[in-house]
Amino acid sequence: MSEDFSKGKRGAVVPADPNKTRITIRLDADIINHFKNLVQEAGGGNYQTLINDALKEHIQAHDKSLEHTLRMVIRDELKKAV
Repeated sequence: MSEDFSKGKRGAVVPADPNKTRITIRLDADIINHFKNLVQEAGGGNYQTLINDALKEHIQAHDKSLEHTLRMVIRDELKKAV
């Protein structure tokens, strides 16, 4: 039995999320292995998604710290002005 792939298309079976941007990045091997192990222990998934989630958490944590610091500075300045 011969299969005809003459009208086949190359590329991903599932289209990429339009909110994601494809990049090339160099990470330490131990970082990649850590996230791959997490996926393996969970029984499946995508290590790149875990790295993305970790980066989001880091950004959110730092944004909250910045907001907290700014609020403290503004309160101190308002107290001085009164």
